[in-house]
Amino acid sequence: MIGLYAGLRREEILALQWDCVFMDTETPYISVRRAWHSEYNKPVIIDVLKTPAARRDIPIPKCLTECLRKEKEVSASKYVIADSNGDPLTKSQFQNLWNYVRVRSDKERSYYKYVNDQKIKYTVRPTEMGFQKNNPSIIYSINFRITPHILRHTYITNLIYAGVDPKTVQYLAGHENSKTTMDIYAKVKYNKPEELLGVVNSAFNQ
Repeated sequence: MIGLYAGLRREEILALQWDCVFMDTETPYISVRRAWHSEYNKPVIIDVLKTPAARRDIPIPKCLTECLRKEKEVSASKYVIADSNGDPLTKSQFQNLWNYVRVRSDKERSYYKYVNDQKIKYTVRPTEMGFQKNNPSIIYSINFRITPHILRHTYITNLIYAGVDPKTVQYLAGHENSKTTMDIYAKVKYNKPEELLGVVNSAFNQ
C-alpha cells in the first residue's frame, strides 16, 4: 500500500517510523526522512537519504490513510513495518515477507529442487483467482509480476495518467534528475500512436 499509494522506495518504506506519518492533519502525508539498508543481515537505519531530492513530504490518499490508521492502532513499534519485537526488518525477514506477496501472482514461474542429488526444474502455471494446490489459503489474485519497484513505478505512472505535471511528479517520486522523470513521462504519455495521430496529421497538413 505504501509503495502503490505513496511511491516510496523499499529502503524508505522499511525505515519509515510513525513520527513521520501524519494522519490527523487537514492534508494527511508521509514525510520521508530516513533510509534502511542491511549489513550482514542486520538492519541499519540512517538519516542520509539516496539524494537530497529523496527528502520530501508526500500527501497520501484516503485509502492509505485508513490502512495506516488501522495499523497504528495495533502497533507497539515506532516502525510502520516491524518484526515481532518491534524492530526494523532484516534483509532475510523482508525477503520472507515479500515472498508472501510474490507467491500470489498468477504469472508463470520456475524453481528448482534437488531430488536424489539431481537438480529438477519445476514450473508453476497459476490461473487467475485459482489457489495453490498444497496451500488453498494462497489465491493467485495479482495479475502482474510484482516487485517493490514495480509498485513505485505504478504510482508514478498513475500520477502521469492523471495529468500531473512532470515537475510535481519529479518531486513526489524523489527524483534528483529530471531526466529520470521525463524518460518515464515520455514513455507513458506519448507511447500512444492512436492519440498522437491527430497531432502528427495536423503538423504535416500545415
